[in-house]
Amino acid sequence: MYVVATFQHSKNIEMSIADIENIGLENNKILVLPLDKRNNKTKIFDSIYDSNGQSYVDLAAILGMVFMLLGAIYGFVLEWGPILWALMGLVLGILLGFFIRYFYNRSKYHVQVKVDSRTELVVIINCAEHQEEKVKETLWGHVAFEVAIYRNG
Repeated sequence: MYVVATFQHSKNIEMSIADIENIGLENNKILVLPLDKRNNKTKIFDSIYDSNGQSYVDLAAILGMVFMLLGAIYGFVLEWGPILWALMGLVLGILLGFFIRYFYNRSKYHVQVKVDSRTELVVIINCAEHQEEKVKETLWGHVAFEVAIYRNG
């Protein structure tokens, strides 16, 4: 029988392993694995097959269209004409939209990394059936996130 638990990386994991060894389990029956965090690198262009929800193109296209329209409208009154003002508005809108989304995603990502920087560990314990309750109580007593039991047989 296996008892599986997840912990935050802290002194509680060491204390729970020591208590489980005091119950009578040997050191080779306990396995502790650290979990890797996903590295969310943002991409400028999303594809149809891979999207992380942080596209830079959507706001840039919207602001480019709006500024192009305003440039074409007011270009009839201004000196260089509607075509040049529409093109300048398009470039200005695309750049503005890109930089707004870039700085927004950058600040949002840094806040998320600070909040979600804890490291989780998985503990797998191979124990006999009569030791199951003591092991579970020990793990819950040392602030385990989750505890599960797998009976093989």
